[in-house]
Amino acid sequence: MFKIALCQMMGSMDKEESKEKARAMVAEAAEKGAQVAVLPEMWNCPYSNDYFRDYAEPEDGPSVNFLSHLAKENDLYLIGGSISELDDNKVYNTSFSFDRQGNLIGKHRKVHLFDIDVKDGIRFMESDTLSPGDQCTVIDTEYCKIGVAICYDVRFPELSRKMALMGAKLIVLPAAFNLTTGPAHWDLTMRARALDNQVYFAAASPARDMEGVYQAYGSSCIATPWGEFLAKADEKETIVYGDIDLDYVEAIRQQLPLLKHRREEIYK
Repeated sequence: MFKIALCQMMGSMDKEESKEKARAMVAEAAEKGAQVAVLPEMWNCPYSNDYFRDYAEPEDGPSVNFLSHLAKENDLYLIGGSISELDDNKVYNTSFSFDRQGNLIGKHRKVHLFDIDVKDGIRFMESDTLSPGDQCTVIDTEYCKIGVAICYDVRFPELSRKMALMGAKLIVLPAAFNLTTGPAHWDLTMRARALDNQVYFAAASPARDMEGVYQAYGSSCIATPWGEFLAKADEKETIVYGDIDLDYVEAIRQQLPLLKHRREEIYK
């Protein structure tokens, strides 16, 4: 068993202010016993095509270096939400993960870009600025394998299933659903991905900023392999904690052996 902390932070237009907020929340999480901490999607960049390129940094840039030091100084695994990454003049929505020594152990570029147009709701086209990743990401920790995806990736159940088949017992999702999709689909989707794959599913959102360029739904949560919420936030800035019980994962998988009962020959 290990403790995870989801830092539902409100970022700033100023990267340094965002870093200080992240530093304070991760330090608080470590003080309260968290062994894994998670930051939200685009924690240091306004969630808008107007800012993704301007805020983008290379992998060896100051934000990744900051995250590495944050993991090391707090002696925990850190899944660093996501930042806007610049590589070969392309911009990606990228999550960097670190071990307790601050070593980079995983990098996930958002695979599915958020290109939607909901009637009477929201229109957003990430592909106007961002490029998609092409990898399914599962990191190794001393506790268990952890899958990492970003926001819109959760709507494609094949990705979470592949992570489970690769050995993930926990899937972490930095995500910024909005006030159209959040109320409609957030709770349902997070619980479904946990239930379908018999994993813990932890989704870390930014806190809601009604004066910001994008209003996140919030509601960071941890769902169990039985499809229940273990912990859940509202829209305000907070830290969500939960104990990841690996014995419970195994017990659920033995009692209801969904993964063993798959018939792959039918699905092709």
